Amino acid sequence: MVTSGTIRAGMGGWTFEPWEGTFYPDKLSKAKQLHHAARRVKTIEVNGTYYSTFRPATFAKWAADAPDGFVFSLKAIRFSTNRRVLAEAGESVQRFLDSGVAELGDKLGPILWQFAPTKKFDPADFEGFLKVLPEKQDGVRLRHALEVRHDSFVVAGFVALARKYGAAVVYAHHATYPEIADVTGDFVYARLQRGSEDSENCYPEDELDGWAARAKEWAAGGQPHDLPRADPSVAAEKKPRDVFVYFITAGKPRAPFGAMALQGRVDS
Repeated sequence: MVTSGTIRAGMGGWTFEPWEGTFYPDKLSKAKQLHHAARRVKTIEVNGTYYSTFRPATFAKWAADAPDGFVFSLKAIRFSTNRRVLAEAGESVQRFLDSGVAELGDKLGPILWQFAPTKKFDPADFEGFLKVLPEKQDGVRLRHALEVRHDSFVVAGFVALARKYGAAVVYAHHATYPEIADVTGDFVYARLQRGSEDSENCYPEDELDGWAARAKEWAAGGQPHDLPRADPSVAAEKKPRDVFVYFITAGKPRAPFGAMALQGRVDS
């Protein structure tokens, strides 16, 4: 028997008007949308934390609204990553983590650190940033995911740094951002951003089959051979990994349906 990690598929956020009457039942109040969404998908990537600071009570309420086994990933506040000198981000990083993220407890998934498309790879400065990312917050384990969007990061040195600090490089299926599928952490984080409103499940059915196969391979400790890597010469340690797959950006009106369709494939 092949031992695998847990695969969770979801979408970005839970408040989106086009989902009302489609993903959400007619006349369902916004106050009940998270409760509904968290019982139809296994994870949600929270985008609001990128723009605003939330209070501990808000995180606690989110945790209470979600069932056991559900996981939130949080996009870290933009002030920590949109800066000239990343190594000086320590105070901003800690302020974000101190805002109450640990209130999510075991429902806290990866923290997504997203960098601007104009941010170029500076090895010394980027390592300085990785050094300020803590392993725990108020006793809760933290997992860090790095989404870089400049081609200068498609080098072995970036992958080596992420692996050294146990952070996952985000695989972004995007029209213009670099695709880096090197496995560097003890989990895998994929953002599928080429969906379409014309597809019932955000992506065509045959492509969903492909993503399900890749998710299973990641979960079993492998690396899909049909995805581009910055350093193909280094193989990740073969061990089970949790996998987070999010349907984001393009095709958003159908994103929840893509997540549910993918989840059905990997769970069958």
